[in-house]
Amino acid sequence: MADPTQALAQRIEFIKAIDGLKNVQRKTYLFSGQRYENSAEHSWAVSTFALTLADYAPPKTDINKVIHMLLLHDIVEVDAGDSLCYDDEANATKADREQAAAQRLFSILPDSQARHFRQLWDEFEAEESTEAQFAAALDRMIPMLHNLHTHGRAWLENHVTLQQVLDKNQHKISRANPTLWNYLEPQLLKAKSLGWLA
Repeated sequence: MADPTQALAQRIEFIKAIDGLKNVQRKTYLFSGQRYENSAEHSWAVSTFALTLADYAPPKTDINKVIHMLLLHDIVEVDAGDSLCYDDEANATKADREQAAAQRLFSILPDSQARHFRQLWDEFEAEESTEAQFAAALDRMIPMLHNLHTHGRAWLENHVTLQQVLDKNQHKISRANPTLWNYLEPQLLKAKSLGWLA
């Protein structure tokens, strides 16, 4: 029989390990524009976004599962760091770095919980289930809203073009719910006309 004290200690060690997400700086400014957000803030924000936009999920989507995925999806960045989705060079090694990080971090937990969390993380990465596709759409959508609100500040700093934004995001977001993309697309075209995209 598993030692409940040991299991609790393992869970606390996991929480201590993932606290490192607060130190992972992303390439997205807060809505206030005061500074970049960190990965822990992003995970909280996109999870709250899912809760708020639950009505836009496809029928029979388990929104609690979506929220759990989004809370776990960037944990690997504690070890692997964040890679801007438009940075092809950084993304070339992203999968390997994240797989190694997932193996280390989830293995801190008691076995059954480690398997459950890892399964949710793998499901998100595969983007095959309805829940994973909706989670992935929101994960891509929220940084776009930050950029639109800050007049494309991070897009401009990273020389991101309108075509890159379309190529990386249109399919993922419209696949989850065309209404979400129909909301964004005219704003992106306006952003381009205003010089907020390279």
